[in-house]
Amino acid sequence: MLTNKIVVVIAADAPIGVALNTAALLGVSLGHRHGETVGADTVDAGGNAHIGMSAYPIPVLKATPERLHELRAQAAARDDVVVHDMNQIAQQARTYQQFSDTLAGTKPEDVEYLGLAIHGPRQAVDSLTGALALYR
Repeated sequence: MLTNKIVVVIAADAPIGVALNTAALLGVSLGHRHGETVGADTVDAGGNAHIGMSAYPIPVLKATPERLHELRAQAAARDDVVVHDMNQIAQQARTYQQFSDTLAGTKPEDVEYLGLAIHGPRQAVDSLTGALALYR
């Protein structure tokens, strides 16, 4: 059994295209930061190579924008959990530099989260996200 867990939480009111983009971007961030989450490359019976995927199941949950704010703060306050976030500033920026500059001038309470990815010990992640519904 895996000792760590990953959960992605998407804003319940996000349009489907934004929700899918948010989940994809959070996945890139997770793979970059937590290399152990990506399994080894594999080969099928025909000899075709398949690049490694997440070795973890990743439930996708939903939350209100207000709950995303609370959840991010709670997760960030824990030493045993890493929280990745996707926000509207990033979604609207044309370049990474524009995103970085705009975020640097934005008060934390004004950041509108589109989604979070939370990585950490199973019990810690469950305590933060256990009451959230699946994204459907």
